[in-house]
Amino acid sequence: MEIKEQSIHKQRALLAAQVVKNLQRRRYEAYFCATKEEALEKALSLIPEGSSVAWGGSLSVVDIGLVDGIKKTPGLKIIDRDQSRTWDERMEKMRQSLLCDVYFSSTNALSEDGILVNVDWHGNRVAAQIFGPRSVVMIVGMNKVCKTREEAWSRARNYAAPINIFRILGDAQISGGAAKKNTPCAKTGTCSNCISEDCICSYIVETRVCRFPGRIKIILVGEELGF
Repeated sequence: MEIKEQSIHKQRALLAAQVVKNLQRRRYEAYFCATKEEALEKALSLIPEGSSVAWGGSLSVVDIGLVDGIKKTPGLKIIDRDQSRTWDERMEKMRQSLLCDVYFSSTNALSEDGILVNVDWHGNRVAAQIFGPRSVVMIVGMNKVCKTREEAWSRARNYAAPINIFRILGDAQISGGAAKKNTPCAKTGTCSNCISEDCICSYIVETRVCRFPGRIKIILVGEELGF
């Protein structure tokens, strides 16, 4: 196992170096951290003192311990939608998040040449990535890096989205108490390109460049994060 892990680590580090260069060419601020611990330290360092902070529905953010790290950082104004008592309150906090100083998220897929692909249900996550928060920090495990733009689209639609439906089904807080069972992927485990009432693929966004240089910061992590 040690040889296997060393080989994976070396391959990911070499690939990440190229992806970072390609992201920088597209005007992102990009970093590579070999471990979750390094990624957590880097992410926290990107929060200016006294900032208002929010995050989207990202398991990658949770996986590196960032939510707990934010809550332990003094002086921050935290917009935590998971502390909402009602669905309406949760939605209002999601709207407030669009005007925060630092917004944390991830991406469903990233091509080696630096194109982000995201599928979103309500649109709040992709909206924040595009415009609103002063700074967006994306935590991206190397497992989400795809060879091409086309493969990134396929990963987002055919892998990440069908798994996300089961995360939503298992968390009433996410779905507002309403289980979203009436999608083909909830029954078959694969995308059928549906337009059902419960479809969670409302918005599919490809981000080619960072319009305002450095506004979007991407931390590539040499471990598997999210899905």
